[in-house]
Amino acid sequence: MMKLFVSEGNPHCLKVLAALETAGVRCDVQVVSHEEKPVPFLSRPSLPALLLSNGQHLFSPNAICRYMFEVSGQECTELCNQWLEWEATDLQPALLQALHMAVLQGKASDVPKVLTVPLSYLDQNLNKAATPYLTGDVVSVADVVLWAALHPFLSESPLALGEHKSVRVWFDHVATSQSCVSAAQKVLQGKGLQAMKSFMQRQPAPQSSQCKGTQSCNSSPAEDDEGERAVSQEEMEAAALTWNKSLKDCPSTTDRLHPILPQEGRRNILLTSALPYVNNVPHLGNIIGCVLSADVFSRYGRLRGWNMLFVCGTDEYGTATENKAREEGLTPQQICDKYHTIHASIYKWFQVDFDFFGRTTTEKQTEIAQDIFWRLHKNGFLVEDTVEQLRCESCQRFLADRFVEGTCPHCNYPDARGDQCDKCGRLINAVELKAPHCKVCSQTPVIRSSKHLFLDLPKLEAQLEQWLEKSTSTGDWTSNAKQITRSWLRDGLKPRCITRDLQWGTPVPHPDFKEKVFYVWFDAPIGYVSITANYTDKWEKWWKNPDQVEMYNFMAKDNVPFHSVVFPCSLLGAQDNYTLVNHLIATEYLNYEDTKFSKSRGVGVFGDMAKDTGIPSDVWRFYLLYVRPEGQDSAFSWADMALKNNSELLNNLGNFINRGGMFVSKFFDGCVPAMELLQEDKKLLALVGWELQQYIQLMDKVKIRDALKHILNISRHGNQYIQVNEPWKKIKGGDEERQRAGTVTGVSVNMACLLSVMLLPYMPAVSQTIRDQLNAPLYCVNTMLQGTGVFACVLDVGHRIGTVSPLFQKLEVDQIEALKKRFGGQQTASQSATSTPAPGDTGVEVTAANTRADPEKASQLTQAVAEQGEKVRALKAQKADKAVVTAEVAKLLDLKKQLALAEGKSPESAPTKGKKK
Repeated sequence: MMKLFVSEGNPHCLKVLAALETAGVRCDVQVVSHEEKPVPFLSRPSLPALLLSNGQHLFSPNAICRYMFEVSGQECTELCNQWLEWEATDLQPALLQALHMAVLQGKASDVPKVLTVPLSYLDQNLNKAATPYLTGDVVSVADVVLWAALHPFLSESPLALGEHKSVRVWFDHVATSQSCVSAAQKVLQGKGLQAMKSFMQRQPAPQSSQCKGTQSCNSSPAEDDEGERAVSQEEMEAAALTWNKSLKDCPSTTDRLHPILPQEGRRNILLTSALPYVNNVPHLGNIIGCVLSADVFSRYGRLRGWNMLFVCGTDEYGTATENKAREEGLTPQQICDKYHTIHASIYKWFQVDFDFFGRTTTEKQTEIAQDIFWRLHKNGFLVEDTVEQLRCESCQRFLADRFVEGTCPHCNYPDARGDQCDKCGRLINAVELKAPHCKVCSQTPVIRSSKHLFLDLPKLEAQLEQWLEKSTSTGDWTSNAKQITRSWLRDGLKPRCITRDLQWGTPVPHPDFKEKVFYVWFDAPIGYVSITANYTDKWEKWWKNPDQVEMYNFMAKDNVPFHSVVFPCSLLGAQDNYTLVNHLIATEYLNYEDTKFSKSRGVGVFGDMAKDTGIPSDVWRFYLLYVRPEGQDSAFSWADMALKNNSELLNNLGNFINRGGMFVSKFFDGCVPAMELLQEDKKLLALVGWELQQYIQLMDKVKIRDALKHILNISRHGNQYIQVNEPWKKIKGGDEERQRAGTVTGVSVNMACLLSVMLLPYMPAVSQTIRDQLNAPLYCVNTMLQGTGVFACVLDVGHRIGTVSPLFQKLEVDQIEALKKRFGGQQTASQSATSTPAPGDTGVEVTAANTRADPEKASQLTQAVAEQGEKVRALKAQKADKAVVTAEVAKLLDLKKQLALAEGKSPESAPTKGKKK
């Protein structure tokens, strides 16, 4: 019989007990203390935990709840899974912060502010669904989990639900279940929130919740800000103490010495980026999806003092390479050599700092892939079967999965590939496609039989699930990575073919299959191992050392199943102590101006074209990271790129850094002046310190786009600080005013120094330029991001800075229009064809669809919006009269609407900032 371990006062245990009683599953329940460790392979307490009858453990509360329902025969739908994911990633952080406030800080009155956003989201969805429960007409596991999560507040709290009536109706409806009420009584003992005090005292203080789901990927991060953060006296004094801390003697990281190997006592991170196909030139979406994102995290990790090894390389085997070689009249090896050089050149221009960039067409690849193959064979994880394959008689070859397309048999998507449908995400056998055609010649292929070897995934499924439960609960996996992996497991794993009837590939060493090569998705991930082996002959210290090494994999979401299921199964089945992925970071897709990149149609910017635009690589990096598709698809837009360059880089970040340096040069003969901190300065130090902490917390969790917001917030604080204090005026006054000008200038250039370090992962060249202009000491790079962040005065009184000059240039309207036209291909015609409003569209949408953009006016209005925004922020910082501020805010909103019209958008699309309801 299963055994469930729970503790009293633990809100997560309320979920699983409610699920257990609702599902009616037989299970032995054991109440233990909060410190109990029922899961033997975890070093920390993890409750609740479920011991299965086969000896395996589940210790994710939502996974336990889902399992209870599935055991009782109630399958979890995709909608149900989405709600569970939302509860874990969006609702739980807000609830933990609310519990911390109410139970430990006695600030129950502040709880509604924290829960307003998730409750509004829940209320809106309940309204849309028009069903009594979240997923339909009967209680699902999602209802039980969300009800239990919200129960401590909604059952007895004065939390105002007047604006969330649908939530109240739903909550009361679920509460009619005796199972839920009984579970709440067992966990909370009728004591309500106070029953959780002992549990909450053992939890780390939650970070301030980030507003999720309310900001579009291309909107300004600053639009989410709801005014200046309140700072306590204790925070100010602590910030002032940190400011006076000397960093000269702090231990700093050493330069990279190759080969980099794991070190005892350090955090050792093996970082991989998905191997790009050698036969294609990568476009911007490919670049941000893996190599650039991985590079940012790698650079950040080194600043944190972690021992990082960052490897990547070109994936060179397969039919795609053979066909490309035939098109260009070259051998496959010549094609690989040519495009490997192109890839390496592109990544070098984008300043991607690999420790080693290799390739898969090497002897090490053959050696290691064949070794893993023989181990799988010896351990009984390979099976033989006869496969029906598509063969193109015109091309005289069996067609690889990606060289046959047709209609998806599951969702009828017309452009499904032979291995997977991009629309529904389901795996496909090529012979299942409706109306298949060869991508090379467009002829209809025929079905032929061939004997192949398969990886027996069903036989490895139990091992895989146990490893996944541990990895996804202790590591940082993006939501889409977890969802995609769960969908594979939910459908049940099937044997996966690992051989192909091709010539260009790693040869299968088995004598019965000597005419075949390994299928690319068995072979390609092994490239990570062989590339490391080509970097150092001590590669096993990284790849067969799971106790000392953490692995991060970066990729786009379409690559997830092969990294979370297929490759781990290969390594688990090899039974050779391989290091498996701990953190799987997957992006969504980046589109180009709301359409897809297409080399053949000339649509979009590809890696080899970016350097010919005249825009520096750091600006490309900044914008791609600014719109990085972290939680949803996003789009590259020329107009938006110009807007972000001119507003965020030029007017915000660059303006602040340049002003501080210019004041030192102009007013203080190039030397940092004496600084006497007032309360206002200490408050600024505390605000900057808080932004730095948020940046570190987000970057530690690989929230790269969200972390960028805090860099820009610091420069925004700095601009307001200078604007309010007006050092250019005070320098002309008496001694006291001159001293004030000196303090403001000294603090500003030290903020610029901190910004240079925080910017380094994003814009390495700009970061170096700032430090060169400030003549910043070398130790600042390796010390300011240690721990929770250290904002100290590293440019002391008398420090002589270098020559100051502008960091960024304005992107002009005509320049952007020319680039948009150059890379637009056939896009303009297709867009005009789709701009006709559909029947039933509202008048507003019709107007927006037919609005003509005015680039020149948009440029003028962009500047006006930036200036008016600066004015509003300055007035707020001065605590000006509310009526004055309101009037200026109204002007700002009007300017934003005018800007939206000038950009050809609906005025409603103009970002506005207001109080949350």
